[in-house]
Amino acid sequence: MLRTAAALLTRRATATMDEVARAAGISRATLHRHFAGRDALVHALETLGIAECEAALETARTDEGPAADAVRRLVGAIEPSAGLLAFLYTENQLFEGEEQNEGWARIDARLTALFRRGQESGEFRIDLSPAWLTEALYGLLASCAWAVNEGRVARNDFVHMIVELLLGGAVRRGGS
Repeated sequence: MLRTAAALLTRRATATMDEVARAAGISRATLHRHFAGRDALVHALETLGIAECEAALETARTDEGPAADAVRRLVGAIEPSAGLLAFLYTENQLFEGEEQNEGWARIDARLTALFRRGQESGEFRIDLSPAWLTEALYGLLASCAWAVNEGRVARNDFVHMIVELLLGGAVRRGGS
């Protein structure tokens, strides 16, 4: 049910709970027994998204090898969840106030450490903060997921498009 909701909301972020129930092949009452409302559903999707991001970080072995290679592996590992992350990226309620899920902070810390490692090894520019590179990665993941969903970018180009744009702008140029 959660995966169906994620797939629908990825395609149509404004879908109603009735539409989510129909897509899942269940009644609205059954959906409401699991999720009291849209906010509860979004928070359940957030938990799923965080788990999938953390699993992608593990799969990508971001502490191993050159940082640029680790970024490539990470984007490839996270691609199956990119649509869900794109939806969550637009849900401002998840990132406001003191109720923010600490899972995002864990993910941010790991991504920031990856970009910092790339800077320390001389792979990445040092004039762009690791925090900014982390935000840029989130934005590129979401943008490319939307473009794939709308048919403007081929799914097979997902990793290439993101990595080339991110690293092309992050790679240290000689002498700078």
